[in-house]
Amino acid sequence: MKRMTTVFREMLQAPGIIHAPIAHDPLTARIAESVGFRCLDIGGYALGASSCVPEPLLSLEEVVMATRRITAAVSVPVMVDGGAGYGSPLHVIRTVRELERAGAAAVHIEDQVYPKRAHYHKGIEHLISGEEMCEKIRYASRARRDPDFVIAARTDALRTDGFGEAVHRANLYAEAGADMVMLFPNTAEEARQAPAAVSAPLIFVNSEGNRLGRPIFPIGDLEAMGYKMVNDAISAITTMFKSVKDLFVRLKETGRTGMDQTLFTRVRKELEDTIGLEEYYRIEEQTVEHRE
Repeated sequence: MKRMTTVFREMLQAPGIIHAPIAHDPLTARIAESVGFRCLDIGGYALGASSCVPEPLLSLEEVVMATRRITAAVSVPVMVDGGAGYGSPLHVIRTVRELERAGAAAVHIEDQVYPKRAHYHKGIEHLISGEEMCEKIRYASRARRDPDFVIAARTDALRTDGFGEAVHRANLYAEAGADMVMLFPNTAEEARQAPAAVSAPLIFVNSEGNRLGRPIFPIGDLEAMGYKMVNDAISAITTMFKSVKDLFVRLKETGRTGMDQTLFTRVRKELEDTIGLEEYYRIEEQTVEHRE
């Protein structure tokens, strides 16, 4: 069986765009795989929200633990949001190696300050210099023990310094050793221009409901523009939040879920199939249940 790093590296080299929704726990990851997604991303926003903290407060240990649990639940490559690398180049080395050991196929590291600030979520960015980020990328590239492990560099300079500086940084990061680059166009025109201006494969982030007015595109349009990968940032966590909150409001008001019981039964069966409960039954029937 191929290593997931090799599978992802082959995806990167093959034609076509890579579509990777954000998973924040093993169940969302398993659901995504079950409907046909060939790759996943563990996003910082969703992972932080699922723990009731903003992303900048997540520790490397928490991200590594989530990565280990999610990669154990699926058989597709997983990219991980490595934040700002959790510190200086020395800390970036550990970040890369810990995520490799946890089963990640790739990591993206951004050019924000560390510790990150919660104001980032309001679009108030605080960046390190391009030279500092290049240093982090060089050490990240050297740190990987598996040559197929993918290092992606993310720049948030479009928000603070404009299109020209963001493209300049993106190309610098590619020269420093980044296999892919992620940036955040502010407008549809910037989104169209970016793939031709950047020398590395580009990752686009579709962020439904973002407060900064950043554009959202169908995956076919992004592929036609020249993007190599698209991540769907927060749809799973926001949909889960709304669905569960609506359920609990009904339950509090009426004492009932309000769901059709036939539908509930079918959904429960789908859930049990997704977590592989029938296989557990089979093993028990052949062992402990068989002996009683």
